[in-house]
Amino acid sequence: MSHDSTTTPAGSLRMLSAADVEQLADWREAIDALRDAYGRHLTDDMVPMRSMARDTGIWLRGMTAISTSGKHVGAKMITVNRQNVKASYTVLLIDREVATLKALVDGSHITGLRTAATSAVFVDQAAPQRPVRVAVVGSGFEAYNHFLAVSKIREVASATVFSPRETSRQAFADRAAAETGLVVVPAASAEEAVRGADVVLCAARSRDESPTLSGAWVGPGTTVVSIGSTLPEQREVGTDLLAKAARIVADMVEEVSEDTGDFLAAKADGIDFEGRLFSLADIVSGRQAARTGEDEIVVYKSVGSALQDIVVAEQLLASAERLGIGTVVGSPIQPIDK
Repeated sequence: MSHDSTTTPAGSLRMLSAADVEQLADWREAIDALRDAYGRHLTDDMVPMRSMARDTGIWLRGMTAISTSGKHVGAKMITVNRQNVKASYTVLLIDREVATLKALVDGSHITGLRTAATSAVFVDQAAPQRPVRVAVVGSGFEAYNHFLAVSKIREVASATVFSPRETSRQAFADRAAAETGLVVVPAASAEEAVRGADVVLCAARSRDESPTLSGAWVGPGTTVVSIGSTLPEQREVGTDLLAKAARIVADMVEEVSEDTGDFLAAKADGIDFEGRLFSLADIVSGRQAARTGEDEIVVYKSVGSALQDIVVAEQLLASAERLGIGTVVGSPIQPIDK
């Protein structure tokens, strides 16, 4: 791999592999970049809804955004072949001023980084300003990343984890102890894990798409993050949780309310979200408070946003240029006069 330092030359393209991204990734830098991005001027037109192309066994999701930094526009493309069990994630950055392709970034690691870092931005604003009791529902890649991200910006007073398989939750606890020094207690049930928590990180769905988190287990003042259900056929949190939440915050309000199974089920049960559903940008910018009372239950519901991918890719590109990481080539795609 060739490495080039300083700013990527005009007319050139910097490519960052999965290994490059993992080398460059920094939780605090990603969280800070996302907090800054959501605090700036942001409109719905800058981050439109995703598009999906589907055929038997394969789908392609396209997500586009104009960065609030004023530097880039960009896109993330996700290709999934269910027959061969293969997937690829690609993020591209285009210079906003001169329309040149500036960077091509492997997006597989960015996806986990940006989702958890964005959730941590919300948790930092919504959770009590003291050491927090954290419960994790799920033990996979996203669940662990969320625990890591929250631990980077908040002191963790205690932590529990539930996953259906005992070996999985124990592996989560062992990894957390080794990597963070924090004690995570495996719980025998999701209810046991969640009871008494200040922050609930839910990143797990059941095989039959029945909810894995019930509102009955969530006490007053809890901050809940739900990131596992992003499509109409998927479920993660019970409609009773959405009914009792004082505020629900979404990274993509229209997609969350119109295109996720949790909200579709809640609407079918007659639950009204009028006056309770806000955008993450509203909260981070200060236009709305994350909560108006200590006993309120607040829920952050995420489907993922191209803005998150583009902002993290921008931060990684800046680090790559500073450290001389990545491969720089002459861009095969050049702008034309219009």
